[in-house]
Amino acid sequence: MSMYRQLWLAIIISTLLALVGSLLASTFSARSYLEEQLTMKNADNAAALALSLSQQQSDLVVVELAVSALFDSGHYESIEVVNPEGVSVIARRATIAVAAAPHWFMQLLPIQALPGKAQISSGWAQLGTVTLKSNSSFAYAALWQSVIEMALAVLFAGVVGGYLGSLILRRLRTPLQTVIDQAQAITDRRFVTIDEPAVPELQQLGMAMNAMVGRLKAMFEDQAKQLENVRREANCDSLTGLANRSFFMGRLNSALEREDASGGALLIIRVADLVGINHRLGRAATDDLLRRVGTLATNCVEAHGDGTAARLNGADFAILLTAKVKVREVAEQLLASLINETASFVESGPAAWLGIGNFPPGLELSALMAQVDAALAAAEADGVSGIRETTLAGSDAPKSAEEWSRQIKSALDQRHVRLISFPVANTNGGIIHRECPLRLKLSEQGEWLPAGQFLPMAERLKLTAQLDLAAIELGLVELGKDATLLGLAINLSASSLENTIFLPRLTGLLKQHSVAGKRLWIEVSEAGVLRNFDAFKSLVLAVKANGSRIGIEHFGRQFSQIGRFHDLGLDYLKVDASFVRDLHNNPGNQTFLKGLTHIAHSISMLVIAEGVASDAELQALKHVGFDGATGPAIK
Repeated sequence: MSMYRQLWLAIIISTLLALVGSLLASTFSARSYLEEQLTMKNADNAAALALSLSQQQSDLVVVELAVSALFDSGHYESIEVVNPEGVSVIARRATIAVAAAPHWFMQLLPIQALPGKAQISSGWAQLGTVTLKSNSSFAYAALWQSVIEMALAVLFAGVVGGYLGSLILRRLRTPLQTVIDQAQAITDRRFVTIDEPAVPELQQLGMAMNAMVGRLKAMFEDQAKQLENVRREANCDSLTGLANRSFFMGRLNSALEREDASGGALLIIRVADLVGINHRLGRAATDDLLRRVGTLATNCVEAHGDGTAARLNGADFAILLTAKVKVREVAEQLLASLINETASFVESGPAAWLGIGNFPPGLELSALMAQVDAALAAAEADGVSGIRETTLAGSDAPKSAEEWSRQIKSALDQRHVRLISFPVANTNGGIIHRECPLRLKLSEQGEWLPAGQFLPMAERLKLTAQLDLAAIELGLVELGKDATLLGLAINLSASSLENTIFLPRLTGLLKQHSVAGKRLWIEVSEAGVLRNFDAFKSLVLAVKANGSRIGIEHFGRQFSQIGRFHDLGLDYLKVDASFVRDLHNNPGNQTFLKGLTHIAHSISMLVIAEGVASDAELQALKHVGFDGATGPAIK
């Protein structure tokens, strides 16, 4: 029983006891008063009658007339006159009258008044004794009426008291529920603060809870800052702040191999005559030039969505753009900015060269780098600032937006969608769940396309919500059919969170498949979460309310934002493959990931690695505290 119900029950019981006790006390007091008054009335009336009879000079007829006249008034139950020898000479007794009070009431509260007695005398001679007893039916009627009036008064007092009690409890309930909600949020790994209640006792509790949450947040933020510094030291160039070569190659490899990879664009930049600039202007000026180039590379990435800028070595920079772009236009704008920015550092001759190319998913990393490097070498051989583009053919044929829209909608209508699955295992080899990316077939005889080939166009056409709902429904149906499945993980596109119909329909599916939904794992990419943070919070609340699990995939590239995730109540994190690649040979990333797992475990989140390609990486993950892994090395 809840504390609120216990308090309400206590108020009701105590009020009832007080009111019933008050009613009983008043009733017994009224009965005692009536008994006392009847006794006094009997005594007074007996004395008055005896005095009157004493004046009749023992005339029996006159005595009988006087007694009859008094008795006939109807106020007496009995009148009796006895002579000195104890013989009754006159007796009048009334038949039992119907009282105004219920029979059970008279039996429960009998009124027992003593009869009045007085001596009849003439001078010193005793003529007899009169005994008189008043009719108690009037007293019962008065007592019954008194009880009814008192009961109504008590009932009214009880209603008023109950109403006042409910007001008090309502005033207590709101701040109490707020404190309870905060405690529940903490158990759900959501560290939220509340407004301090006005009730003094609850105010102290609220202050203590807020202080605890504040200390936890401060501790997490301090640890996050330290780990962000470790991450930068391990994965960033110390001069420009861009990604270093090792991290960039891991990102590029992930962009080629990941299930949802859609290709992108690669640009390699070489600053011309960096050695000569260093000799002429000195190290400080050279460092300033490199930082400016780094800023231009960063601006280029930010202007074209998700991507990575890196410094590969002394004079070489690289830009990875995972969004579909017209790489030639991007490169021309970047070259113009580079020429303008380096004008004060270059006396004459070229400022920079660029090798560029759009690449499809699934291309070999070595082939991509070789071809773009060759394009860069060709640009450098021209002797002037310039761009060379390489052609990297993909398997997907170009389609118009209208054709894509028609074919995707047709595939959804005809149920040409399915899930494939990859194992996500714990460090002992047991299955945690299975990742289930979506496959789509655009025609009856067509091939099953991986997500990377249709999702970019689906996002452009705002069709990701329908695709994600189809994937969720397929996963729930499969979980319902196979009770042995520990769980299926479905990845949601960030753009689906912006769709107003998506969350209500998702909630409806989870309620419809409530049992299977408890084994469903839902995940959104880190970049998508940060772009749609408020919508993601609503998604978390809806998913958690239905018993499903929710997490973030491709986590770590924006680790400095981890403080925003403390109050979400996430169940797991999937760390981006770029941090896992060659982990056994990267002490810096080992330190970073060890701290990351410590923070995540302190708030009961699982930490899973993406893109594990070798046993050596898997063993290194065990050492830094990961709970599980997925990738080519996981069978």
